[in-house]
Amino acid sequence: MRAKLTYAVTAAVLVFYFVLAGSRGVLLIRHGTLLTVTFGVAVLILPVIGIWFLWKNTQFVRRANALAAELDAEGGLPVDELLRTPSGRIDRDSADAVFAQRREETEDSPDDWRCWFRLAVAYQDARDTPRARTAMQRAIALHANKPVRA
Repeated sequence: MRAKLTYAVTAAVLVFYFVLAGSRGVLLIRHGTLLTVTFGVAVLILPVIGIWFLWKNTQFVRRANALAAELDAEGGLPVDELLRTPSGRIDRDSADAVFAQRREETEDSPDDWRCWFRLAVAYQDARDTPRARTAMQRAIALHANKPVRA
């Protein structure tokens, strides 16, 4: 719940910033000189990219959460069996052992979105966020029966 609240607050702040920057871009364009119009267009490009990025991330999070809910209903969510340090961080060797198991499961069933979902969780536990995101994107694509990039 805390993560959802943090995401919502961050998204709201970003939208506020996009509106503020966009209004400044429009004001620059309205001024009408070559320089201000050029700067105005440049200022408008950033909010457009930001809105697109925020939209794509929101879609990703919603789809990943939907997969998690479906997997939870099936009783297939990975159990947190990882050892932790006294500070609460995941023990690296423990995460690596679980990762190896999840990788083998995924290699045995490469077309099963459930395996890819669990592999994404293992990547995240191993602190490999880019690969975790890629594995989750593959799980989402397999679940939606969309073509998967190699």
